[in-house]
Amino acid sequence: MNLDIYQVDAFSGKCFGGNPAAVIPLNEWLPDATLQKIASENNLSETAFFIQKNGHFDLRWFTPVFEVDLCGHATLATAHVLWQELGFEKDSIKFQSKSGELGVKRDDRLYVLDFPTDRLEKTEVPDIIKASLNVNILEIYKGREDYLLLLESQSVLESLKPNFNKLAELKTRGVIATSTGSDVDFVSRCFFPYFGIDEDPVTGSAHTTLAPFWSEKLGKTTMTARQISPRGGFLKIESKGERTAIAGEAVTYLKGKVFI
Repeated sequence: MNLDIYQVDAFSGKCFGGNPAAVIPLNEWLPDATLQKIASENNLSETAFFIQKNGHFDLRWFTPVFEVDLCGHATLATAHVLWQELGFEKDSIKFQSKSGELGVKRDDRLYVLDFPTDRLEKTEVPDIIKASLNVNILEIYKGREDYLLLLESQSVLESLKPNFNKLAELKTRGVIATSTGSDVDFVSRCFFPYFGIDEDPVTGSAHTTLAPFWSEKLGKTTMTARQISPRGGFLKIESKGERTAIAGEAVTYLKGKVFI
């Protein structure tokens, strides 16, 4: 069996930036174990698989270790492949996923994701987070999958050196650390060692958690953001109540074949 594979740098306007995702179109679903092995072999933070079905696309995402319920950058990468590589002609795309219906539309050079907004509850700092980050945490919340930590400044965020072995003991997707930004409204870093990703380069889904938090803090619904990983990425965010719009660019890095 031969499968087409594309590798896309999402949330970046040029190669070697943003978050790389593999995208593999399928005619029908392969066994879950096979999908997981392909994702593990790719060894990227996410591999997206999709099939066309009744006017929409069914979409699934796998890290090297687990299937996940929601992934922003690999959804953006999939939309990029459909429009730029596979000739999809409509102005918007509907994906069915484990997180319900997800939309993507084009806005000039940007792809705009329509995702469900996360719900946050204030909580106490787990001992594992204290031990693995060793930093002053101003506020902490728990969302659908992640802990959200507010730190004092961008410089503090940049200086974080987590103990990933310790942080992996948290047994949830991970931690989003954030602060106000020097040239954008807010910045973040995302650590997901339990899912096999020590630091994710750019995390679209994390911004469904960050959007309501910063919208309330800043008193605005439209914001700019950077994820300040070594690769880095720029995002435009709109907090729309139950939904969050997340916009960014994408570029194709690689086209190839998977031989099974």
